[in-house]
Amino acid sequence: MKKNPIKETLRILFILASIGSLYFVPWILVKAWILPLPDSVQEQVNEAITYDFDGMLVYVDQAGKPPEYYAAGWHDRKNKIPADPHALFKIASITKLYVAVATAKLVHEKRLSLDKTVAEYFPELVGRIEYADQITLRMMLQHRSGIPNFVDHPEYWSNPPKNKEETLAYGLDLPATFKPNTAYGYSNTAYMLISDLVDKVLGYTHQQYIKEEILIPLGLKNTFGSIHEVNIDDVMSGYYVGYEEDQKTDFSGLMIATAEDVGIFIRALNDGSVFNEGEQEIYSSIYVYKHTGLLVGYQSIAEYHEDMDTVVIQFNNTTNFDGYDWNLAEIMYGRIVKIVRKRADED
Repeated sequence: MKKNPIKETLRILFILASIGSLYFVPWILVKAWILPLPDSVQEQVNEAITYDFDGMLVYVDQAGKPPEYYAAGWHDRKNKIPADPHALFKIASITKLYVAVATAKLVHEKRLSLDKTVAEYFPELVGRIEYADQITLRMMLQHRSGIPNFVDHPEYWSNPPKNKEETLAYGLDLPATFKPNTAYGYSNTAYMLISDLVDKVLGYTHQQYIKEEILIPLGLKNTFGSIHEVNIDDVMSGYYVGYEEDQKTDFSGLMIATAEDVGIFIRALNDGSVFNEGEQEIYSSIYVYKHTGLLVGYQSIAEYHEDMDTVVIQFNNTTNFDGYDWNLAEIMYGRIVKIVRKRADED
């Protein structure tokens, strides 16, 4: 059969383009992805440490089975303390899930309204946040507000803020990222404002409300609103590639928890047991049921996998924003989930 010369030429060009594109592929990611899958989660966690993660913790909660705890590497590199699967960890943006649940509860109590605007809730910020009179609480929760993300400020990393006020300032007095509700744009600034709003409505801290309405009912005794509430030695050290300094004392405003506590919360979030009647419908309209977290020295992934009724939490304490640490962490997580799924299929 005679070959079509045009199709044959296109096929050859495609092959050459594919080969050429491999030149730009980070081979460390290719290697991590294509290696044969280990037989156990512990073997995969051990393998992850070979990619220069100082430490990794994994929690697996498969329905009908006892929870599983895995660790490798260092809890504290300087003092040669091995990683502890029950250590406290800075969960970074996973905190947003707790804030969103608290907000849904307050909306159900009619103490907050999803349709009220930034201008109504924060009149002092009119003129400092573009479209303040159009941005609703719902848009802020859904990352559709267009409020600039303070971590995108050019001086955020070169001149880190020293407190909450300075952090918020990096998200103010800037043009909107987009007009309200016309796009999606992740905004830590918006969630900082939501936390402040909850404080204002309650007359006390959102951390206390989260403790009373979420943590205590779920029996979570190893989740805290701030690093100031815990013994610092119980917190896993965090490292940024190229620096010896331990990062555990920075960014004290975000939540601290064990992998197990986060896992219990994620299951309760997904099965609805964290909610009272009428609250889950509100929550489903405003936010997601899984999350990741990223701070200097701390990366986390928390997700429920419905197909095997399993929660998998992964913490690792090494970051490098100029490298491939986040990509590697996602690859490791995906491989761990494959191991757990394979095991579930065999049971």
